[in-house]
Amino acid sequence: MNDDDATGRGAEKAPRVVDGPSGTRLAVEALRAGDVVAIPTETVYGLAADATNELAIAKIFAVKGRPTNHPLIVHIGSADQLDDWAVDISDHAGALADAFWPGPMTLLVRRSVKAIDAVTGGRDTVGLRVPAHPVALELLNEFGGGVAAPSANRFGRVSPTTAAHVVADLGSDISLVLDGGPCSVGVESTIIDVSGETAVVLRPGGLSLEMISEVLGFRPVVEQPSAAVGESRAPGTLAMHYAPKARIVIASAETLADSLAVAVRDGGGKVGLLSPAYVRDVPEEIVVLEPAGGPENYAEVLYARLRQADRLGLTVLVCIPPTPDGRGLAVLDRLQRAAAAGLSTQD
Repeated sequence: MNDDDATGRGAEKAPRVVDGPSGTRLAVEALRAGDVVAIPTETVYGLAADATNELAIAKIFAVKGRPTNHPLIVHIGSADQLDDWAVDISDHAGALADAFWPGPMTLLVRRSVKAIDAVTGGRDTVGLRVPAHPVALELLNEFGGGVAAPSANRFGRVSPTTAAHVVADLGSDISLVLDGGPCSVGVESTIIDVSGETAVVLRPGGLSLEMISEVLGFRPVVEQPSAAVGESRAPGTLAMHYAPKARIVIASAETLADSLAVAVRDGGGKVGLLSPAYVRDVPEEIVVLEPAGGPENYAEVLYARLRQADRLGLTVLVCIPPTPDGRGLAVLDRLQRAAAAGLSTQD
């Protein structure tokens, strides 16, 4: 393993990493026993527990350090299970589920009695998703029920996109990681509130607004991030989230020189640069990370680059986002929330 190595923890404290059909069976057995396990999806790795087991759900919150009034997403094996978890399903919800499940889309719908308060944070809605990952689908179908699975990292920090990231983040706090390889999308699912008469995007993600608009026949509103945990209607919608230890500064090509100069002057340490393409004439003292590419590739490598910044000991990472089309909007969203978290820690 290169820049995805699990570091900072002794091998004796590492959870067991398994793969293949035998690994899936072990993960299913653990879920049925009320344990939490890390599982792969196409977006990020999730920290999974039986969505109907209140004690198991409590373990998710304890491991992540996550406030218990923050809702979780329930992962299901197929769109056919939507009726088990939701009531008063709108035409918008049905159309989106038919078009994009399995896929990187979470639908916020009115909950049925099956969705317990521990999952919904006491709200009258629940987030549901069918992941587009063969290992996750195999696990869900073998398990035969819903699995609550927020990202397998500490609350508010950078999400994991490899099994090694999970090991580095959570260590001995979990016993099993199901390895399904690197995540192909790299950012979390798009969350769409379809619990009312229209559709509202609560969090941009792996499914683009352009694709959603084509199915709905209109471009949905993108809601602004929540200021506090108790105000958020869905996971990952806080204004400050997805943050590395390095402080994130967002720049454009036009403002880059000034942003780098200020970061060097005020950063108190090493300053790095992440951009879609190579930038000429960058000062020698700047640590230039490998370019992230266009919107889709930038999304795929974003969290790995943020983790690399921390491994390199950067105090500030200046980022030029990709264009805000496709998954570029999700990348910009994550960088903005990470930047807000960094500013908060400076106050």
